[in-house]
Parts: sequence; C-alpha cells; structure tokens
Amino acid sequence: MRSFTVEERRARLARRHFLAGGTRARDPVEVAGGLVGLHATDPATVFLSARARGVEGAALKRALYEERSVLRMIGMRRTLFVLPLDLAAVVQAACTESILAASRRRYVKLIENGGIAADGEAWLAEAGAETLRALEARGEAFAAELSTDVPLLREKIHFGEGTKWASSTGMTSWVLFLLAAEGRVVRGRPRGAWTSSQWRWAPAEAWLERPLPRLEPEVARIELASRWLAAFGPASVTDLKWWTGWTLAQTRAALGAIDVVEVDLEGSPGFVLSRDLEPEPEPEPWAAFLPSLDPTVMGWKVRDWYLGEHAPVLFDRNGNAGPTVWWNGRVVGGWAAPKGGDLAYRLLEDVGADAVRAIEAEAARLQSWLGETKVVPRFATPLAKELGT
Repeated sequence: MRSFTVEERRARLARRHFLAGGTRARDPVEVAGGLVGLHATDPATVFLSARARGVEGAALKRALYEERSVLRMIGMRRTLFVLPLDLAAVVQAACTESILAASRRRYVKLIENGGIAADGEAWLAEAGAETLRALEARGEAFAAELSTDVPLLREKIHFGEGTKWASSTGMTSWVLFLLAAEGRVVRGRPRGAWTSSQWRWAPAEAWLERPLPRLEPEVARIELASRWLAAFGPASVTDLKWWTGWTLAQTRAALGAIDVVEVDLEGSPGFVLSRDLEPEPEPEPWAAFLPSLDPTVMGWKVRDWYLGEHAPVLFDRNGNAGPTVWWNGRVVGGWAAPKGGDLAYRLLEDVGADAVRAIEAEAARLQSWLGETKVVPRFATPLAKELGT
C-alpha cells in the first residue's frame, strides 16, 4: 500500500493550491477551478484568497462582473462559493439541488406555522414569480428594492415572542435564496467596495450568456469527488463527506465510481486517484497569509497534519476558520487587519529565523496591498478578536 507522509501532503498542498513559488495561478478561472471553489460567504475571502495565489483584484472583478466566467452561488455545505461556470453546473447538481429541496421544505413549514399562509408551497411559488417579474422589470436590484416592489416579501415571521430572544425575519432573503438555488437569479455586483456583501441581484438569463447545463446528481457527485481528490488528495472518506455535505452513502458511492486506490496516511486510511501516486517534489520554502474561510484551511475535516494544536484560537465554535499564517504547508499563526488596515499577526510557535524573515516580508506585501482597507472576518475567532482590538 502506498504511504503518504505529512511532509509529502504538505508539498502537494503547496503546489496544487498555488501557494509555493512558481505555482501561482494565471487567472481567476484557474484559481477557482483548481481549488474547487473559492469560499465566498465572507466577500473579502474571495479577493484575499485569489491575491495569495497571484490573482489580483482587478482581474477577479472582471471575471465576476464583466466576463462573467466565474459565478457566485450556494454550494457545498450550504456555503457561498465562487466557481467557474463548468464547475458551477457540477456543484448545482451535486450539492445545490439537495440544499434547495431541504430549504424549501423548512421554509414551507415555517410559513405555515407562522400564519403567513395555509399553503406554504403555493405562497413561495407566488412570491418567487412576483419577485422574478419585478427583477426582470428593473434589470438589476438590491433586496430592499425588491421588497418595495413585491408586497409579499414584506411579510414577517416572528420567533420567541415574549422572550428576550424575540426576533422576526422577512421573506426577502428566503425567496431570493430559493430563486438563486434554482438557478433563476444570480448575485451580481456588490454595493460599495470588495468587502461588501450587499449584492445586486439579476435574472440568470440576462447575466449568463447561456444557461448552465443540467446534470444528473449521481454523475455530478462523481465528477465533484474526482476534482476534489485531484486538488485535496490523498484524503479520507471523512474529509470528502464533510467537505461536500453529502451523506456517507453518497460519498462512498461517488468514490466507488472513481478509479481510486486506498493509501496509508501515517496510520489512517485514505484515498487518492490511481493516476496520482507519483511523489510530489519538495517546493521552495514559502510563507502565506490566508484569509478566514480560505479553501485550503477549510479543505479537510481532519486537519492536525497542517493545523497542529492551533484550532482553539484560529477557529470559532462552529468550525469556521479565521485568518491564518502559513509556513511550508502548515499553520503557524494568525493575523488581522482592523481599523486603518494596520496588519497585525502573531506566530503561535517557534519557526526559526529564516521563516520569521519570510513571514515578515509577506506581511509587508499584504499590508501594501490592503492599504487602508479594514478586513473584519464574518466569523470572529479568538485570536482574530484579540489582534483586532
């Protein structure tokens, strides 16, 4: 049985994730495809992840909003990703459609129990149709503008009435989420800077040159698992199941349809594509500052081989990663860019003088790139909060 050491896995990570010298991505499509998606729940992550791999913000903006060669959409684990169009079609069938079905069932139940309508399914269909008509009339619109146009969107569901946790939610976000998951609307340009998450919405037919192809879910899961293993393998069944959000049965079925071989990950079982067994050359030493929710730090469920014992200060309680400092394929610290864009970082272990110099140089490059931009992670981790005060 082929064995993979931690050092070899770190070398693969460096090269396949465009982080080591001489491995930089050429354009947004390559970096988003090679990483099997750029995490986009935190809008700043997309730009900072691309920048760490050699793709500048101007090129990413062109790809997102002018060339429209990459698309922002809900994908694995109900998370927002930026994906090349061919991969977007795969993710739609492999992940998004099941998320859509589960979300619709939940919304229907809440709408009916909340007294908005006796038939929640019919209400959502009517609200979706009216919202799409309003959006087509405007061309593009923010959510608040659509709420003005469509009275149904102004309905509210109240939770915890009479308690200190009392709150309410409007229907706009639910309806737009479903329309987007169906592939009928897309998230366009944000309001303001690249750190903003207030999207303009647009009809998919107007935004995309042609509709995404429709794939069978089983075929799409096989394709997605193969792409993920090419970027993140070798890895375990647990890693793939967690990353995709699939059931264990779906995960095993996808792996069973791919030409993979079982390998040893220093005492734990793993899998790798059978064509991908050659040793990975050792890269030159490298340092990187990766943002919160970066695809690399969020790429595996079992993270000790690159994260060590640093999870308690670099992840929040829900498993969301904060900004991380990397040295030669492992996490060695964290960073923040609070008010004024003044970069602060802390190393969590002794990395040696050469590493310190390389990390200092990378910090200076990131500081120059950020300028006065303030970066506040969507999900605050203990170290990020401490550095940001």
